[in-house]
Amino acid sequence: MIKTDELREQVRTTVADLIAGGRERGVQVCAYLGGEVLLDEVAGVADHATGRPLTADTPIFSFSTGKGLTATAVHVLAERGEIDYDLRIADVWPEYARHGKGDTTLRHALTHSAGVPALPADITRADLADWDHMCALLADATPLWTPGTAYGYHAWTFGYLVGETVRRATGRTLSQVLTDDVAAPLGVAGELFLAVPEGDLARLAVLEDGNLSAANEAASQFLVNFDRIAPPGVRPDVDLGNDPAILHAEVGAVGTVTARAAARMFAALIGEVDGVRLVSPERLREATTLAMTGDDWAIGFPAPRGLGYQLQEDFFGASGNGGSIAYAFPEIGLTVAATKNLLSAGQDDPMEDLRRLIRGAVG
Repeated sequence: MIKTDELREQVRTTVADLIAGGRERGVQVCAYLGGEVLLDEVAGVADHATGRPLTADTPIFSFSTGKGLTATAVHVLAERGEIDYDLRIADVWPEYARHGKGDTTLRHALTHSAGVPALPADITRADLADWDHMCALLADATPLWTPGTAYGYHAWTFGYLVGETVRRATGRTLSQVLTDDVAAPLGVAGELFLAVPEGDLARLAVLEDGNLSAANEAASQFLVNFDRIAPPGVRPDVDLGNDPAILHAEVGAVGTVTARAAARMFAALIGEVDGVRLVSPERLREATTLAMTGDDWAIGFPAPRGLGYQLQEDFFGASGNGGSIAYAFPEIGLTVAATKNLLSAGQDDPMEDLRRLIRGAVG
């Protein structure tokens, strides 16, 4: 049997030590077990310059953990019969059929197998914040492979490709779907964002650079196509993550969350939370069945994919550059999410260590 009080104290002590030792500024970590809160710990500051404390309801920009929000929004729509994974994108977005992309489906987009991960070398943050511009780029792109025959991390293009398909098919943006159909029913409408409303920007944690910029430079040198999916002007770094234009824009590949909201969302995917279950067990199995594996074109090594989620061992979910995670262990009814504002990268990842600690304690 899990020793809940002991686990909470372990997590609390671990987080406090990370902050006291200077490895972190502010950390949120939350876990659900069987649809109930197992632990919810917060420590440190949201803004080091002012000393503003980090609280459980302080959203933190969390890079590609946002892909988990986008995927979830799509699965909720599919559950309601409003969209189909095998919808040909060009059937609702005719311009996308150019250059041999007419048979690309939403399933290809969700599995990073659509063949359009690359961006122009001179792309800027202003371009990322311009939805119409980015969708026009994608519509005019020539795929690097026949969709569905290979896969490669669509680091930025994932959000526009999935989001414009959703908008054309349903008349709603990803943010509207996420807010109305996911966050609101779960009672976390102010804590799960793809596009942060202007009035909420001041609530966010301020990001700081640990070693993330250095890690991006290393990735540019050692990951085979990193510069093609994340050119210098749109590197996933602290400056981009603090940019109000990016935070406020509909991007879809990145998100701004609290750990407790992300853990609650994944808990409502794998089971019921306060009477809310987002998708059926059958839908969940389809979404989390292995769809693509082998070496990923963008990074050069395997990164197994389901329909919008990363797949690992006995869990699925999403993680973000710099150290955010949101994962679900469906067989044991556990979800774990962690966010932080001192962004770092490397094998010794404190947030992954917290995930392993919690998973190990649940048994």
